[in-house]
Amino acid sequence: MAIIRHYLPVEKLRDFLASRKWYGADYLFAALFGTITPFCSCSSIPLFIGFIKAGIPLGVTLSYLIVSPLVNQVAVVLFASLFGWQVTIMYVVSAVLLGMVGGFILSRLKMERYVADYIWKIGNREVEVKSEKASIQKLAGKFLAEGLALTKKLTPYVLIGIAVGAAIHGFVPAGYFENLISTDNLLAVPLAVIAAVPLYANAVGVIPIMESLVAKGIPLGTAMAFMMAVVGLSLPEALILKKVMKMKLLIYFFGITTINIIIIGYLFNIFV
Repeated sequence: MAIIRHYLPVEKLRDFLASRKWYGADYLFAALFGTITPFCSCSSIPLFIGFIKAGIPLGVTLSYLIVSPLVNQVAVVLFASLFGWQVTIMYVVSAVLLGMVGGFILSRLKMERYVADYIWKIGNREVEVKSEKASIQKLAGKFLAEGLALTKKLTPYVLIGIAVGAAIHGFVPAGYFENLISTDNLLAVPLAVIAAVPLYANAVGVIPIMESLVAKGIPLGTAMAFMMAVVGLSLPEALILKKVMKMKLLIYFFGITTINIIIIGYLFNIFV
């Protein structure tokens, strides 16, 4: 993550997206960029402001905002270790499509007037480009320090997720989840999404819990919908995003994302 953040600065991507008309491909670029940036919703707010001020369309900005919390490099490796690379690739593709479709629909609804007023008043700030090149030794030290700092930040979430997963494995009776949320229950996926709303965690912390739910008999698509909802639809996240969105945009943003997550959950239950 540290290496990617160094060689692919956010400012360059912002300028790249704002420099020309992409005729729809910008949704894909924004969603793909969301998969390689290790940001949660609160960290994405400065990027949201920067993208809007750079003239990037709101729908494209929202595509990034949807995908960024759902996928990052650590989450992908952890996901693959628990569910295999085939399922992991399908999950990443689903997250990218979720961001693209959600951003495209929101762009067609013309929601620009529902961005918080103060954002339009923020002046553009020029990005200073440093001409001096750091030595390999300095870069290696920088990458190591950032990697250790990020590991230190993520480790508690991983341990909490593993602890909750272990508790589910050890204390929840066998068959409990099979009876509560089974494949036969047509409302299982929406119920899982609703249950995730009060929670708030990043993908790294939720994936071990998801694995425990699958082991207890919850279908993969239902557990995945729960995981995506925890990361991308939680009430705490809504309070954070309220800083940059008016209520109508926030409702549309969460509503469209919710519908798409439910659809993804059903598709995984049917085909995987």
